[in-house]
Amino acid sequence: MFTHIMLGAQDLEASRKFYDAALGAIGIAPGALSNETRYFYRAPTGVFAISIPIDGEEATYANGGTVSFRAHSEAQVDAFYAAGLANGGTPCVSGPNHREGSIGPVYLAWIRDPLGNKLCVLYKMNT
Repeated sequence: MFTHIMLGAQDLEASRKFYDAALGAIGIAPGALSNETRYFYRAPTGVFAISIPIDGEEATYANGGTVSFRAHSEAQVDAFYAAGLANGGTPCVSGPNHREGSIGPVYLAWIRDPLGNKLCVLYKMNT
């Protein structure tokens, strides 16, 4: 359904540091710089990017929006969360925990990136 997800970044290097660490914890390679204004994180299942807004306006986060990344273990959820906090992220909703959801049992956590974008990292258990 999606080709890519791109979020705005006010401080591109602070956001790169956060995403390199947090996404690295779930096996994603560091971002590749493009045009000195954005970083792309490529995986077999899609592309995630951070960018200075091309319209020259201030970057803001979406109220009610969440971007969720797939983890392949509880350890990856914990590592993503810890790496994010250590690199400019802030706690959001709850730290790593187990939940029963419409897709079955999950282990997940929420965190905000340096700009305030709400992120989730989720491991679908029993898959």
